[in-house]
Parts: sequence; C-alpha cells; structure tokens
Amino acid sequence: MQISAAQVKELRERTGSGMMECKKALEATGGDMDLAIDKLRTEGSAKAVKKAGRVAADGAVANRTSSDNKQAVLAEVNCETDFVARDENFVNFVNAVVETALALKIGDVSSLADAILAGQNVKVEEARQALVAKVGENIHVRRLVFKQAANTIGTYLHGNRIGVIVELDVPNPELAKDIAMHIAASKPLVISPEEVPADVVAKEKEIFMAQAANSGKPQDIIEKMVGGRIKKYLDEVSLLGQPFVKDPNMTILSLLNKHRAKVVSFTRFEVGEGIEKEKEDFVEAVMAQVQNS
Repeated sequence: MQISAAQVKELRERTGSGMMECKKALEATGGDMDLAIDKLRTEGSAKAVKKAGRVAADGAVANRTSSDNKQAVLAEVNCETDFVARDENFVNFVNAVVETALALKIGDVSSLADAILAGQNVKVEEARQALVAKVGENIHVRRLVFKQAANTIGTYLHGNRIGVIVELDVPNPELAKDIAMHIAASKPLVISPEEVPADVVAKEKEIFMAQAANSGKPQDIIEKMVGGRIKKYLDEVSLLGQPFVKDPNMTILSLLNKHRAKVVSFTRFEVGEGIEKEKEDFVEAVMAQVQNS
C-alpha cells in the first residue's frame, strides 16, 4: 500500500526514529501506526542490546534545581564520542532525563528507567533505546543523584563536562553556588580532613616515609617532616582546607565561618571519570582492514 508523508511524519514525531526507518516500518505493517511503533521499538531494543558492550566514556553532565533552591538533580549520561555528545537528539535526551528526575524526585538510575520521560509519552529506557538506534552509539544513564535540603542547595556546571551539587545548613544560595564552583575547579575528595579514609592516609604516609628515608635525617625529624606532609595532603584533598578559588588568601573553612555556614554534603560528577577507555592503534586498525579486504 501507499504510505503517505503525513503517516511518516506522525510516526517520526511519536518515536523519534529516522524518516526511512519510519517509512519501512509502516510499509511492513500495512500502514498500521501502533504496529509500526512496536516494530521500531523492538528494533531499537535489539540495536541497544547489540551496542551495550561498547565503552561509552564520553557524554554530558547536567543538573536541574527547583525554584526554591531546596531540591536538585545531577546526572551523567554517557555516549561513545564527543560528536554524539554534541548531537541535538542526545542533548535533548540528557535535559529530559534531569527534568524527569527532578519532577519525580528520583535519585537512582534503576528507578528512572521505568519513569515516563518529561515531554514524551515513553519510558526513559524506551527513549534511550530509540536514541541508540538513531545515533548508532551505546548510550546509558551512568549516574544520578537527587538532593533535598532543609535550607539551601547550590549547583554549578562547567560546560557539560563537570557538575556539582552542594548542600548548606543556612539559606544562602549565592554562597552555595560559589562553593559548588570551587568544588568543580578544585576536586576535593571529602568535606573535612577527618573524613579521608584511614587506609588512604596510611598509604600516603608510607610513600612519604619512603621518600624521607633517604634524607639522612634523624628518625624524630623524619616523623615531623612526614607529619607536616600528611597535614598538607589532607588539606589539599578536603574541601575545608582548600584555598577558595575566588580568593586564595582564604580557605573554604574561613569562608564558611565568615557566613556562619557548614557544608552538609556535596556531589561532583565529571564525564567519564573512572571509565577505562579503549585505545586503538590507528595504523594497526587500517592495516587490519586492508588485509581483510
């Protein structure tokens, strides 16, 4: 049967699939819109499964904050290349993910999958699978956090690569935003030195002791040297001990004391951190292709 342009247009709007894919699906189902939708979703799911094993270390971080600055969402959505990370379809999906999570107060990826995506009549997982089929890359929501505060939540985005949520115990949105920006730039591991895991401190002390052992200094002097280096290390990796990026003459602790505030918690996401990227030798790849041709 003849498939009209209007039918193809409607199917594209309802599924987000490509024009030719929509036309073929309608032809295969005799123009039945519902069957065509099911067919495209099934094909999209199959493509998503096929690509699921591929490393997705690129992508974007996004956030959303409620109008009263008391609720916020931060998410990382991964794809395989920076080309797709800039694609309008991918960007729209990322934005819809954080809008959905904030509206429904969802803070974990598994719960998000079955939620209805903001602005669309499909589940998040179905939209993800359709996007995989459309752009040809593995895509997944890697991390998600929802925060609700009694006083203030501040957020900051550095482009679409680094995102931060920070909660304060006082109503001060401007201060919260400044500290979120600082966290994005300075990458603290914890809030205070006391929160640095004991095994991490022990490992650093072991390294410093080994370095100082060759100095020829007495043991008591070495102990003092190592103690000073440990304190410096703890200040460097804890938020409170770091120099404030907007005023290096002031630590974050001093800044908070000035405003009689405390940091309750913070979360920092950076695209691809902790993901081991696949490395391919370009010359070897080309040669292999030539030999197989």
